[in-house]
Amino acid sequence: MLSQELKEQVFKLPPSDRLALVSAIIESLQDTPISESDRSGAIRRMRGLLKTDQPAPTDEEVAAMLEQRRLEKFLQ
Repeated sequence: MLSQELKEQVFKLPPSDRLALVSAIIESLQDTPISESDRSGAIRRMRGLLKTDQPAPTDEEVAAMLEQRRLEKFLQ
């Protein structure tokens, strides 16, 4: 069964059956071991998303950013 056909069949199910299907899928994934290399690769990709050419802000700069955010949030 193709993915699109499967989706169409799922949407025809009553909500309680769809919830039971989701639970069964989650259970099947919990029993599946995640290899260390998959986890390491995911961590490397996430670190790449956070990478920047700018230096980290100082404690004073962070405090100023937080104060500015609080002012914006509570003085609106």
